[in-house]
Amino acid sequence: MSTGITASVSTHILDTSIGRPAEGVAVHLAARAGREADWQALGGSATDGDGRCKDLPALPEGTTHVRLDFAVEAYFEENAKVANQQADAQQDAPANRDSGPGVFFPEVAITFAVVPGEHYHVPLLLNPFGYSVYRGS
Repeated sequence: MSTGITASVSTHILDTSIGRPAEGVAVHLAARAGREADWQALGGSATDGDGRCKDLPALPEGTTHVRLDFAVEAYFEENAKVANQQADAQQDAPANRDSGPGVFFPEVAITFAVVPGEHYHVPLLLNPFGYSVYRGS
């Protein structure tokens, strides 16, 4: 018998390197019904000015695992352009100390288990060289 009750998911991103929400990050949602099942792409959204995705797709009935894929490379590349323009405007700005790739983590994929009827808020704390996630409220 089908109950129609599913879990729900929300997220937001805080860029801890600047202490502000990360705006314009593409977020894709996928789900599966069981550990061995194939992932089903459900769609996505992008973070708003408050770093939140307010319109992620609903999870299908029977979902047991969820994956959030955050495409952070474009966000960091855009912020680097802005920072470089601001640094060019300052005569005493320090030189860029990192000559490696522009983005260390181009994507962040978070997978977690869910149960029907529960809400899962999964914030991403992000900086150019690391990230952290947790189950929020």
